Amino acid sequence: MPKKQKTITEYRPYTMPAAFPVLILSGDRWHISDVKSDRLHFHNCLEIGICLAQSGYMEFEGIPVAFREGDISCVPRNLPHTTYSSPGELSLWTYIFLNPDELFHQMYPGSSTAFPDLSMANIPNFRFIYHREDYPKIHFLATSAAEELEKKPENYQITVRSLLLALCIEIQRCQIQAKVTSPQSEIGDGKMAIAPALDYIHKNYMLDFTVKDLADLCHLSETHFRRIFHSIMRMPPLEFINNTRIYHACTLLKTTEESILYISGQVGYNSVSTFNRCFAKSMGTS
Repeated sequence: MPKKQKTITEYRPYTMPAAFPVLILSGDRWHISDVKSDRLHFHNCLEIGICLAQSGYMEFEGIPVAFREGDISCVPRNLPHTTYSSPGELSLWTYIFLNPDELFHQMYPGSSTAFPDLSMANIPNFRFIYHREDYPKIHFLATSAAEELEKKPENYQITVRSLLLALCIEIQRCQIQAKVTSPQSEIGDGKMAIAPALDYIHKNYMLDFTVKDLADLCHLSETHFRRIFHSIMRMPPLEFINNTRIYHACTLLKTTEESILYISGQVGYNSVSTFNRCFAKSMGTS
């Protein structure tokens, strides 16, 4: 019996300005082929998609979820997925990527600990697709934010911040209120087992912690945690931690004049040699 081919999962981080951590990807290059990729990918931020034309499927944990023109998609950070169009079609998308905790904290006058978690990272039975007819408010907020980002009128950043805050709150409300009966209800439960570890890495990547520490956060044995983590993320925990640290190192390298020695320490490496080795492995260059 032939050995089952291993699924390849790619980490695709996006670097965004600290003052306004939002990125829009739009235009003709964002046509999606009807050929299903043999690779999954995941991001370091929340992905909002707007399907402008045609139809197809987004796939999570081996389960396809159908989309059509006018739909809005929402994919939390660190969730492996892939998108492909229906046979003979070429769907067209606009994507908005954002870091909710960084984008919205300045808008909230109180303690940051009291601000609602809008990352969508820990919601079970997650709904990924919102049909325009069923969720007109979500469609309006997403498309309005995209229009502001593309046209950049005066004070557009204030408007975009407000629209995306309203969008994230509305999506979260729908997640809590809706009783999902479609195949989507079966998706995401596996990821919930390691969600505490993923959130801890996201916020504390620069600290010194072990895989056992992460397993304890998830109330799992280290062996079981490693197995579940690899099955969901398609890579070992240490590789994911290193990828996260290197991503943040790249941001510092691009946006500051600090030395490599300083940056390596800021992202959690005790020596430059270890940083250089991990950087080369993740980025394919020194």
